[in-house]
Amino acid sequence: QVHLVESGGGLVQAGGSLRLSCAASRSLVSIDGMGWYRQAPGKQRELVARITSGGTTTYADNVKGRFTISRDNAKNTAYLQMNMLKPEDTAVYYCKARGRPSTNWVYADYWGQGTQVTVSS
Repeated sequence: QVHLVESGGGLVQAGGSLRLSCAASRSLVSIDGMGWYRQAPGKQRELVARITSGGTTTYADNVKGRFTISRDNAKNTAYLQMNMLKPEDTAVYYCKARGRPSTNWVYADYWGQGTQVTVSS
């Protein structure tokens, strides 16, 4: 089975830092890219950052200069380093990976369960 496991969320004060991790199961292969999304109460889910298999990154404008996405392809893991956190960053953060199960050739998007990030002022 394919699954993504997220960790690293928590409660921090404004200006603090957190690092999120997203480990995709080894059964997910040929991953095109991985990304982090977030959803605050009453808001639509939005892209935070994504990274291609080749290492090209994309960031939402409101996190540029504060967040850094990276990945370790050998570990099927993506990371999101979040610095200078603001209360506006409070949300559930979700990891997404696009790839295919090792048992077939059908590509699909896979989502983690989400991890809560709360930034207090």
